[in-house]
Amino acid sequence: MARITASVYTSHVPATGVAMDRGRTGEPYWRPLFAGYEASREWISANPPDVVVLVYNDHANAIGLDMIPTFAIGTAARFPVADEGWGPRPVPEVVGHAGLAAHMTQSIIQQDFDLTIANRLPVDHGLTVPLSLMFGQPDRWPCAVVPVAVNVIQYPVPSGRRCLGLGRAIRRAVESFDDDLDVHAWGTGGMSHQLQGPRAGLINRAWDNAFLDRLVADPEGLACVPHVEYVREAGSEGIELVMWLVARGAMADLAGGPPPQVVHRFYHVPASNTAVGHLVLQEAA
Repeated sequence: MARITASVYTSHVPATGVAMDRGRTGEPYWRPLFAGYEASREWISANPPDVVVLVYNDHANAIGLDMIPTFAIGTAARFPVADEGWGPRPVPEVVGHAGLAAHMTQSIIQQDFDLTIANRLPVDHGLTVPLSLMFGQPDRWPCAVVPVAVNVIQYPVPSGRRCLGLGRAIRRAVESFDDDLDVHAWGTGGMSHQLQGPRAGLINRAWDNAFLDRLVADPEGLACVPHVEYVREAGSEGIELVMWLVARGAMADLAGGPPPQVVHRFYHVPASNTAVGHLVLQEAA
């Protein structure tokens, strides 16, 4: 059967994608950030997934304000790279896993999550930047991707408890799929940042690192943190961190198994006025 073997968590700062696309990763400003992903690239090269269930948020490229799904799943065979206003990123088209996605949709809806089914879904930097951070810039991505889009743009947004519960539902769905697949769950977005208003540029190192601590050791307690704390402590865009709880909910310890192993943890400031967080958790052998 299919199985979830690891989860990956990372910010998806668009400027990091630009730095990779323009060959600027070795510049003094960017070098420390990209050095923080070298260990993860080595690890994923040795532990390649067949499929990544990638939890991200669309930035008004495929999903507009006319219709806003709380949770959506991409079920297509291929996902084009979105034009975010200055042309699509020069990265490969994202290949889906339609069979697993269809099975997940059936299973998760039967677990009482009302997913929106996206049969066509252009994907923006929220999804492509994490792929680039982990895999570099290959001619084709080395695994299939099942996109799971979460609304963290327009309130009301889902609670941490609901996101953690979706992760549990994703694990059950994956484990009931008959094909022999190694699957990773990725949570993206965050960490603390605010892009507008009097607090533009806000970064809260202490809160971010406490979030990482609790994500590893106390995900159920972390899932009870109210939205107002995210906004107050991590800025208006810090609410993206609830998406990390979806990936965390897919790990075995939240289904009665052993706790995961921390493979790599990294935190860096600044990256285009944003705090970058990164964590890799692997299931216990």
